Amino acid sequence: MELTGSPDICIRSVQTEDLHHIAEFIDPFVSEGKLLPRTREELTDLLPHAFVAESAGQIVGFVALEVYSRKLAEVRSLAVSPALRRHGIGRQLVDRCVERAQELGVLEVMAITSSEDFFRSCG
Repeated sequence: MELTGSPDICIRSVQTEDLHHIAEFIDPFVSEGKLLPRTREELTDLLPHAFVAESAGQIVGFVALEVYSRKLAEVRSLAVSPALRRHGIGRQLVDRCVERAQELGVLEVMAITSSEDFFRSCG
C-alpha cells in the first residue's frame, strides 16, 4: 500500500467475517518472525477483544487483547502495514486494548515484545 499524505484510519472491533482477512494480513509478519503464528481457533478466541485498523476498506493494522484474569491481560499480535507505520496506528490500536481492559476492570496490561521502545512510548 502506497502512502500519499495522512491516511484516513478507522479503528474498529473485529467481526467474525474479518478472520480470514486478518490471517492473511498477519501471515507476512509471522513469516518474518515478528509475530507468533495464530491458528484460526486462536484468532476466534481473541475475537471479543480484537481490533483492526482500516484504510480505504483494507485492513492495515491488527491487535488483540488476551484477558487472563481480572488482574492481567496481554496485548497480542500487534501489526501495522509497513507503509503506514509512524502515523500513530499502532498507538491507536494499543490504546483501544487499554480502553477495553479498563472497561473489563483489568488492573494490568502487559506486552511481550521485541519493540520495547514502542510499548514504553505507549505508557
